[in-house]
Amino acid sequence: MMSIAIHLTLREMWRNRGRFLLFSLVVAMITLLVLFIAALGEGLGSGNREYLQKLNADLLVYQDTAQLNIGASRLERSLLRTIASAEGVQDVGPIGFSSASIMLPDDEQYDISLIGVEPGKPGEPSVEAGEGLGRRSDQDVIIDRTVALVTGLQVNDQFTVRTTVGSEEEFYTLTVGGITDSRKYGLRGSVFVAYLKWDQVMPRAMVVTDEGELACNIVAVRLADPAQIETVRQALYERVTRIDAVDRQTAYENTPGYQEQQSTLMTQNGFALVIGALVIGGFFQIQTLQKVPQIGMLKAIGTPNGIVAMAAMIQIVLTTVVGIGIGGLITFGVASVFPPGIPIVFELRSGAMAAISLLLMGPIGGLVSIRYSLRVEPLTALGLNA
Repeated sequence: MMSIAIHLTLREMWRNRGRFLLFSLVVAMITLLVLFIAALGEGLGSGNREYLQKLNADLLVYQDTAQLNIGASRLERSLLRTIASAEGVQDVGPIGFSSASIMLPDDEQYDISLIGVEPGKPGEPSVEAGEGLGRRSDQDVIIDRTVALVTGLQVNDQFTVRTTVGSEEEFYTLTVGGITDSRKYGLRGSVFVAYLKWDQVMPRAMVVTDEGELACNIVAVRLADPAQIETVRQALYERVTRIDAVDRQTAYENTPGYQEQQSTLMTQNGFALVIGALVIGGFFQIQTLQKVPQIGMLKAIGTPNGIVAMAAMIQIVLTTVVGIGIGGLITFGVASVFPPGIPIVFELRSGAMAAISLLLMGPIGGLVSIRYSLRVEPLTALGLNA
């Protein structure tokens, strides 16, 4: 039965190869749309969470009134010793976040996340090239791979950072000491500066005339035993007042706009899949209506409904698979020419899920046409029922 169904499918597809190739291209365009929406969701999500997700820490400590909003959190540096003395804590590191711009040729600027970390403490990223912070001078910084690709900076290159103090612009010359992997924060490439230097370089709303206690946005906490995370959290709450301590995933999922952004993109992806199912279903419904006499002839000579349904399903699956393959190749080609600054990330997991969803949507969309073909009466189809 299977061999007969395959034979009928291949014969029909070869006789009408132009039509089926055209529809495979339509499926390819739908695949391109779905894969790009999935890549956009992955890119925007990773652009907001990369640094927090890859932190070499188990807990992140916030000010309790900040409601896990990093920009609204402010912790005094004096809290570091108290947090570090809690049982189960191996090391702590302050982290400060701000924005700045790298000056490029032709008076262009590239906006970055300027992140202050303590050299050798949790928060400082490992480097792929060069050296970490504090190895030579406080002018040395670590840039992430995104900044390196966009600006072309390499280890030992100098560059100028622009910040604002009050209404005045300030310029600082820094040196690339090391390059780490992609660690975007706030959809921007990151530049990591030694904390004391960051406190000097960071933009301010006004000129600071008095020397107050240094403060950071959050504190990264590395545990001696990551399995004891809940126990250490409770110990921190007992020892330190007015703080929130959460794991990395909770931290980045509560980044402002992260959940809403991902929900919107998932909704768009769902609509694209539904539209794809409707388009595929509509094509094969028209295809079935055009070949009612052929279906009637097959039934008149004794072909069972099982073979008719199986041939239709194989036809739908083959057309969808070819379309997905073409769409995947087009997507791969387009992705290879995208500039690094665009937040689109193609990952195997999300791409495979999108392709599998489309592969399932094809047969689902074609069920109506299969049902219609099974209801075709031989005599009616051949015009002999009178």
